[in-house]
Amino acid sequence: MAFDLVVRGSLVLADGILENGYVAVSGGVIAAIGQGSPPAASEVVDHRGKLVFPGLVDGHMHTSSSTGWPGIEGASMSAAAGGVTTCVDMPYDVPRPVTDAGILAEKIQVVNATSHVDMALYGTIRKDGGVEEIAGLANAGVCSFKLSTYEYDAVRFPRINNTMMVEAFAEIAKTGLMVGIHNEDQEIVEGAIAAAKATGRTDPIMHARTRPPLCETMADLAIFEMALETGAHVHIAHSSLARGFDLAEIFRKQGGKTSGEACIQYLCMTEEDLVRLQGFGKCNPPFRTADEVERIWGSIAEGKVAYVSTDHAPWPKSRKEYTGDIFACGAGLTGLQSFAPLMFTLLRQRGLPLSLMASLCAERPAKFHGLFPRKGAIRIGCDADLLVMEEGEFTFDARDIQDREDAKWSPYDGMAMKARVAGTFLRGHCIWDGKQVLARPGTGRFVPRQHGETFTG
Repeated sequence: MAFDLVVRGSLVLADGILENGYVAVSGGVIAAIGQGSPPAASEVVDHRGKLVFPGLVDGHMHTSSSTGWPGIEGASMSAAAGGVTTCVDMPYDVPRPVTDAGILAEKIQVVNATSHVDMALYGTIRKDGGVEEIAGLANAGVCSFKLSTYEYDAVRFPRINNTMMVEAFAEIAKTGLMVGIHNEDQEIVEGAIAAAKATGRTDPIMHARTRPPLCETMADLAIFEMALETGAHVHIAHSSLARGFDLAEIFRKQGGKTSGEACIQYLCMTEEDLVRLQGFGKCNPPFRTADEVERIWGSIAEGKVAYVSTDHAPWPKSRKEYTGDIFACGAGLTGLQSFAPLMFTLLRQRGLPLSLMASLCAERPAKFHGLFPRKGAIRIGCDADLLVMEEGEFTFDARDIQDREDAKWSPYDGMAMKARVAGTFLRGHCIWDGKQVLARPGTGRFVPRQHGETFTG
């Protein structure tokens, strides 16, 4: 029987590389994997000499935090060009966060009409309540929940107080879903910012100085204690500190369901980059020291990091421009289109196996969000989502970003890369050919959580 499609190349799996391999596809699903001469197929795409990864699963991005749901269309184009075939989108949307099943249904309609890649969705609660909506959100297909210990906006991105956090955790525990937490202590940060402004210090480095490591670890300890109390799977949404992963491990050993992810910027960017990039290097938590970057790589080596994500947040350029007050700049980075080349480059620079990319950037995020085995791996039965990487000497150019014009900026602009994305396949269809996005709005689909089993790594 002939397959619909065969893609040839060296297959990068989570446990090693299959040289001279092939992936055979039927009905958008991987039907066979092998080496050597491929079976008959209606179409054969020959990428021998290149590396074929599972399509990346980015477990953390904000497509709609600045422009609302219309942002899904452009951000998902960036994803397609970056080899990210499944986005897991945060619920903090303009003007309404995803706080009940009705809002979720509306967002799903927009995803199915406008996204270029597949998309799973987080749910959240309101500052003044909404715990009773958690079961309905889970039943409607959210893959995870997101809450915050820090408030950016009372409606869109509120701080949830400890009393309500415990109530929410207890309810989320019944679903088996993970709850990611934006982990910064509000009082420490607000006090530090007020002190900095009082002395006239609003230069870029003060963004890092006013969000010290203690503001993260204090929040980590609080949420992990609540995890022990309630039985919920509580997850640090972005740890810029190796200590965050250490704390997650300590609480796991005490019986907690605790974990944490590293965003890719914390694997390569430092405080010096914040000074250089100014507003375009501002994110929360902030970049840390070069020594801390090394410690996080140590956490990866020790298997303490759940997965690696981007925290993609494509603020308009005007919101990122520094004009003397770093606190006035929007917090967040673009990262979807640079994700695959950058992770590949960092692994090559450190002499680490490329299988780590297949694991940390595809299989493990799919498992944490309950999307595996449909997403995240090159294995029989998975959706035929593939990323083709061509090795060489390349430069990342922000002008090539596939998105609206004011989102074409990147902290990685001009960075030397060891590979480029030569092709992206979504459910067996080529959606990026190395030059242009072939997908159309609506090619991507909403992906509900596949099961209620908890995975903590």
